[in-house]
Order: sequence, then structure tokens, then C-alpha cells
Amino acid sequence: MRAVDIIQKKRDGLELSSAEIKWLIEGYVAGQVPDYQMSAFAMAVYFKGMTTREISDLTMTMVGTGEQIDLSEIAGIKVDKHSTGGVGDKVTLILVPLVASFGVPVAKMSGRGLGHTGGTIDKLESIKGFEVERNQEDFIKQVQELGLSVIGQSDQLVKADKLLYALRDVTATVDTIPLIASSVMSKKIAAGADSILLDVTVGEGAFMKNLTDARVLARTMVDLGKAVGRKTVAVITDMSQPLGRAIGNRLEILEALEILQGKGREDISDFICRLAQIMLGLADLEVSLEEVHSHLLDGSALKKFEEMVEAQGGDLQDLYRPSQAEFVLEIKADETGYIADLPAMEFGLFAMRLGAGRAVKSDDLDFETGIVFEKKVGEKVAAGELLAKIYANQKISQELVTEFKKNVKISNEPKKVSEIIEVIA
Repeated sequence: MRAVDIIQKKRDGLELSSAEIKWLIEGYVAGQVPDYQMSAFAMAVYFKGMTTREISDLTMTMVGTGEQIDLSEIAGIKVDKHSTGGVGDKVTLILVPLVASFGVPVAKMSGRGLGHTGGTIDKLESIKGFEVERNQEDFIKQVQELGLSVIGQSDQLVKADKLLYALRDVTATVDTIPLIASSVMSKKIAAGADSILLDVTVGEGAFMKNLTDARVLARTMVDLGKAVGRKTVAVITDMSQPLGRAIGNRLEILEALEILQGKGREDISDFICRLAQIMLGLADLEVSLEEVHSHLLDGSALKKFEEMVEAQGGDLQDLYRPSQAEFVLEIKADETGYIADLPAMEFGLFAMRLGAGRAVKSDDLDFETGIVFEKKVGEKVAAGELLAKIYANQKISQELVTEFKKNVKISNEPKKVSEIIEVIA
């Protein structure tokens, strides 16, 4: 076989054989297919797409390029969760201990943030001493003993995805459904869970900008999971505005703690409880929303989170400390009305420039910086009322304030919002 023939075949919109996909991906990982040819292949897929069978072959070939985690030593149905990315997404921090508080084991590998999207691992590293790098034996042992662990993704897991994603990132081929689906599902399948919840975000701050594409991606990933015997459900969720109140690593830890204490905003608390109910159902445990919510109110979920933090070397005193940002600036409304728009992408990029996110993978993070919103879309605000607080370790110029305010749209009519748009099983 030759890479050029496979590229040409896909360029012309033809279906690749299983053998051709396997040869290309394994050759790329072995260094026999160069970056420039794999870039051409990714662009051909971007324009011509892939059939369901091709995506399945691509996914399973990628799974075979690295180690696969065996969770069979852990009793019960193991559940996992993945989000396709967003702004202010601290869901994993609350959802994992909430599900584990019902006795359902959660063994989760998470990633870091880049650009306007935040990473769960970065947020956990804002807790002094928290260890995100654990070997497989310690990871499994902790889930056996406590019922939960969240660690960084192993470099040995799905080597093809690591190489291919880095290439896609610099060749404008990230946002194509076959490559997103195979990237996500190869890692979830290799991570070894029995059941998977997929949070497919849609809107201004997500990879999928419209509901049609989000549905196609969700259905593709659900079918991939089911094809290899993993119980899989996708939830399409709104990412047109930041999720919850906080953007920024330490600030999102503090919001997660509020929610775990039953003191969070009603909308995000209810959203996470609904996700937990679905995840528990994937483990064959049927519980009411009221019962799920009770585990936030009675401290059961918080106790699980604290146990995980302590088991992974985190300092429980540091866990609860406020942000140590040097400057905290209050942003107040210039007019009375209803919040009509808080564009997630714009505020994610704004927080990144404060140091809360990375422009490139080598950037250092400032864990203390970010934004906390006091008002969200659909809520009434009066002129002079507090809209948000900006946390920074640099002086905040008037230009930055002006930029922040121009992205807060206020109208005369309230706007209805719903975090969960659709469930695809």
C-alpha cells in the first residue's frame, strides 16, 4: 500500500477499506507515514467525511495503538463521562463524587485545557499537592477503595490520537465529526469503563456550533460505543454562555465546592443532578432526581470529593482557600434590562488572557485568575448592579473593562435558557 493512494481515494470521496485505514494509522504511529501525508489525509476527511464503518475502523485501530486499561478488578459497573469542551465547565468535579456517593465506581482520565476551553486536570492542580499523574495500579486501587479517581490521561493511551490531534490543531482539521468522534471514543474505549456518558456541547463556545452537527456527532459516538459493547448515552448541552458562575481554575474549584455543599446556583445544580441520574442509570441504578439532589444537600458527595483530594495528595485546608489574585474588579451594569447574551467563546478567551487558560500547550497557567458572574442569561439586572468580578494579577485597564462590557448584551425581554437540549441513547 501507499499513503498517496489512500489520500487520493479519500480525496475523491471513496470509501476506504478496513485494511487501508489500519495500514495508514499504524504506519503513522510507527513513523513510516510522514506528517505532511497525514495532514493531507485529515484535510481529505474534513471535506469528504467518512462512513459509519470507516469511523468505527479508525476508532478501533487508534485504540490498538496504545495500552488499554483493564478495570475488571474493580467490582460493579464502572462508569465514565466525557465532555466535548466548553467554558466554565466544572461538571466533572461535582459529577464524579456525586455518582460515587451512590456506590457506583468512577475511574476517570481527564485532559488539560487549551484556548477558550478549560481542563479538569488544570483545575485539580490548583489544589496544593494534588497529584494528577498516577500509575495504573494506584489508580485502580484508589477506585477499589474509595469508588473514584480523576487523573491525567496516560501518554501510553491511544498514541495515534495524541499524534493526530497535535497535527489537526495546526492544520485547521479539528472540527470535523469523523475525527472528533474517533478521538473521543478511542480514548473512552481504551480507558476501560463499562458505560459512558457523553456531554456534547453546542453553541458559541463549543466545537459544534449548530444543533444539526451536534446531533450527528452525538449519534456517531453513541453508535461507536454500543458497537464495542459499551452502554453509551449522549446529552446535547448548551454552551452559548459560560457554564455556571466561574471561569478560571481556583474560582471553578470554589464554585464546585459551593455546589457540592448544596449552595450552588439552582440551574447548574439541577443540570448536574440530571447528568448524575443518567450516569447512575447507565450503572443500572434507578434513582429519582430528588434523591440525587439529596446527596448534595446532606454532604455525601462533598465527602467523596474530599476523600479523593486527600487520597491524591491534596491539601484539604488549601482546598477551601479563596483566590489570591492581586486585583479584583467589580463590573457593574450600565443599563436596566435582562441579560440576553454572554458569549462563551469571548469570555473564555478573555479569561485566557488573564492567565486562566493557555494560548499554546507550553503556556503556564495562573490558577488564581478568572471571572465570576453574578448574573446569567435571562436574569434581570438594574443599572449600577453587579454583573461580574474580574480576578487578575495584572492591573485591569479601562480598555479591558470596555471589552468585557461590550460582550454583555442586555435587552428588554427575558430569554429562556436550558442546559440540556436533548438526550441521545
